[in-house]
Amino acid sequence: MSTVPTIELNDGTRIPQLGFGVFQIPPEETAAAVKTALDIGYRHIDTAEMYENEKGVGDGVRDSGIDRAEVYVTSKLNNSFHKPDDARRAFDRTLAALGFEYVDLFLIHWPLPTLYGGDFVSTWKTLEEFKKDGRARSIGVSNFQVAHLQRLADETETVPAVNQIEVHPYFGNNEVRAYGREHGIATEAWSPIAQGRVLDDAVVTRVAEATDKSPAQVVLRWHIQRGDIVFPKSVTLQRIKDNFALFDFELGAEHFDAISALDRGEEGRFGPNPDTFDYVPG
Repeated sequence: MSTVPTIELNDGTRIPQLGFGVFQIPPEETAAAVKTALDIGYRHIDTAEMYENEKGVGDGVRDSGIDRAEVYVTSKLNNSFHKPDDARRAFDRTLAALGFEYVDLFLIHWPLPTLYGGDFVSTWKTLEEFKKDGRARSIGVSNFQVAHLQRLADETETVPAVNQIEVHPYFGNNEVRAYGREHGIATEAWSPIAQGRVLDDAVVTRVAEATDKSPAQVVLRWHIQRGDIVFPKSVTLQRIKDNFALFDFELGAEHFDAISALDRGEEGRFGPNPDTFDYVPG
């Protein structure tokens, strides 16, 4: 079985660099998918309140028979519950849905700077409470831009352990990654293969052929070598296995640089822009 490296976060905890994502996995399929991933060797599961499948994650961990302490579990605050009291209740529901006494990592899912009077700082201070009482071993953010991160630095005491952002070969998100690197914030890459958009790219397929790996594997390996934390999602057994097999090869400088050169800057972003994103579930 491959050994997944861990990354030390700024609070002294460690996170597996490769995980299993459950975004868009239907709630009724989540437990089985999580158990499959854990059987293969994954020990890091990424979910969110807005995915509506936290219960399936908890069930999958229990069904695996693996001790809870051996599985790193992340969830994220629903956009509807940024006000402190709402966030507290939402976090209680997360723990109840998972059936856990704690989560390893809890994130603000989006900054939502055009909503709640632009106040994501009080939301962050509420997450600080969860860390202080031990129910969140680490806390972080997702989709925060440099200005959002700097505001937290100016107005609060805790530096986020991670920032989960859109990153893939077409959108390196390098300014945000550089800020994180400078300030000890680990970067987690969501949609690391751009929901499949990069897999047919001529550069990616050429590197895949040269390394005798799949296009997805070489792109995920590119992330690993950049230091990103990744958690590809699939419900297909072979793909779940393939996505785990990233540690028996390495991209040479030429192949690594070729994939890096695919970056299109802001034009490569296909997800929402965090500066304007304002979706709140009804």
